Amino acid sequence: MKIKFLFLSLVVAFSSISCLDNMQSAQKNTSEEKKDEAAKTSDFKYWTWITADEKRTDASYTEEFKKYKENGLDAVLINTNTDPDLLAHLTPLAKAEGLEVHAWIMAVNRPGDEVALQHPEWYQVSRNGESCYDTRPYVDYYQWLCPTREESRNHILSLVEGLSKVKDVETVHLDYIRFPDIFLPIALLPKYDLEQTTEMPEYDFCYCDVCISKFKEMHHKDPRDTDDPQIDMEWKQFRLNRIRDLVNDAYKIVHENSKELSAAVFPYPEMADHMVRQRWDKWNIDYVLPMIYNNFYNEDLDWIGFATKQGVEDLKAKNTQLHTGIYIPEMTPEDITEAIHQAKANGAKGVSFFDGNAFTKEKLEAVKKASEQ
Repeated sequence: MKIKFLFLSLVVAFSSISCLDNMQSAQKNTSEEKKDEAAKTSDFKYWTWITADEKRTDASYTEEFKKYKENGLDAVLINTNTDPDLLAHLTPLAKAEGLEVHAWIMAVNRPGDEVALQHPEWYQVSRNGESCYDTRPYVDYYQWLCPTREESRNHILSLVEGLSKVKDVETVHLDYIRFPDIFLPIALLPKYDLEQTTEMPEYDFCYCDVCISKFKEMHHKDPRDTDDPQIDMEWKQFRLNRIRDLVNDAYKIVHENSKELSAAVFPYPEMADHMVRQRWDKWNIDYVLPMIYNNFYNEDLDWIGFATKQGVEDLKAKNTQLHTGIYIPEMTPEDITEAIHQAKANGAKGVSFFDGNAFTKEKLEAVKKASEQ
């Protein structure tokens, strides 16, 4: 009996030890998983937009890329004026310094596009009948292509495809993926001696024959016949959907080439909807970089946090990351520190700075310090 009792005691003891080991192992695994998850959630990306110049030397680019990396930046969005060969040349230089490369393209606004300029019918038309081909709203570089017309949208998508085939590029980054500003940011109005309290016909696009025809086919009415087109919700939604469809087609193309899609957008979806016919929370897209340029709207730095949070909330049901765009030319290093804090505290996964040329030594040091925290 004593032997049997001793045997049972040993079994119980070993079982207890085994259970304890299993519990400790499970706790260790859970702890490691939590650490891994914490590392993932604390991974905050720093980007900057830059514009390429084919006349610059490789050494000057390497020096620039090294400077960014040494000061905490992770990624560069490079505008090569949609030249895939120049992008393919610069990408390994940036990668060698440890930076991600993103192909930045002016999408619907295509100033000086030699192919498009051969087709005047491709351009958007305002409510008062003027084409962006020769009558441009606000500034001379506003030459907007129609996102509905098959030929012009296919041209845009072909440029996206060319950039998406460049080796080692992470995303194709759509800029000007919208309509012309129906309302300018409030701080810019004095520059143009404008007051915009309603949708003005010279800034209301696209009323080209193709858009009108397609809309009439869908809704059996002509938006030009109404006294106040801005209250015609079907007409507004029609144009929002044209941009959405263009983005979704670009998404398919870049993913077929094993890349992702990103875009520079207006501060948050409701605001973008109102100002530029852009509802980016409805798109198929991997990253959005809302341009939360507080000084354009006469807002304080905490508005960066407000607008970031609005966008994050609107993206809750989407698998899309938001990285806050920050306009740094008029910022102090202390402002940059606070802007990064506002973005982080309100759910952004990173920040992007416009633009590389605006960095001073002191501003870069502010970014480096934030990236090390």
